Amino acid sequence: LAAFRVTPQPGVPPEEAGAAVAAESSTGTWTTVWTDGLTSLDRYKGRCYHIESVVGEENQYIAYVAYPLDLFEEGSVTNMFTSIVGNVFGFKALRLEDLRIPTSYSKTFQGPPHGIQVERA
Repeated sequence: LAAFRVTPQPGVPPEEAGAAVAAESSTGTWTTVWTDGLTSLDRYKGRCYHIESVVGEENQYIAYVAYPLDLFEEGSVTNMFTSIVGNVFGFKALRLEDLRIPTSYSKTFQGPPHGIQVERA
């Protein structure tokens, strides 16, 4: 689950801005990709499930986006962060405010290759 602070462009409803963030940070792209017809992307799409106004800030919203775990490679922090924040930061006025990683996915990370004692030394 990710919470993004979004400032929509003039005339763009906050729901549309939230949906654009969810799409672009999961399966969306602005170009035609030849592999689009090979797999149904519905299973991998991020979904903006809630939007709320930021108190005291005009035209700013928090867009809450949920991602299916199948979108990410197990044990790869790099893959997860690249998927969630890689493309969307081409958007103006967007900031990742919070990220919650499910325990089931966290358990796939192997940790430091030499053990915590070696890493801390």
